[in-house]
Amino acid sequence: MDFSRNQIYIAVGAGVLLVLIFFGYLAWLNNQGPVLSKSEERDTLTGIPTSISLNPLRDHSSEKAAAVFIRAMRDGKCREELSEWEHDYRRKYAAFICDSEEKHPLIGWQLVDWEDRPPLRILHYQGRRLNAPGDSTTYNGLLSVTLERKMGQWDVTKYDAMY
Repeated sequence: MDFSRNQIYIAVGAGVLLVLIFFGYLAWLNNQGPVLSKSEERDTLTGIPTSISLNPLRDHSSEKAAAVFIRAMRDGKCREELSEWEHDYRRKYAAFICDSEEKHPLIGWQLVDWEDRPPLRILHYQGRRLNAPGDSTTYNGLLSVTLERKMGQWDVTKYDAMY
């Protein structure tokens, strides 16, 4: 099957147009914030949006710092993670969190909301917890990690969870 010159030009032009559209979309995404959209519908109890669309090109460093912190909580290293809190006004709060984490171990989490309040960033997660250690029944609850950008790195300054 022979192709005419016009057909080849049309095919090449269409291919170039698709490549330009793709790179234009990538440039647009690169100039957007971390959250592309949040649904207008919100959970009536928590106020968390029912869906969120995150930019795939966002900076993931705050999420990684939060994940390290949450993983330590899940793995029973609460006291080590919150050792700095033992020396200031958050002492009782840190003890409460560690006791609650022991009683209701975290087994999984998923990011459900993102708030930027410079220099703070608050990441909200839907967490899955065991009712008690050794118990196989689970429940879902919210948890949030507040991070502060200090010298180019994210530092966890607050942890909230519903037990």
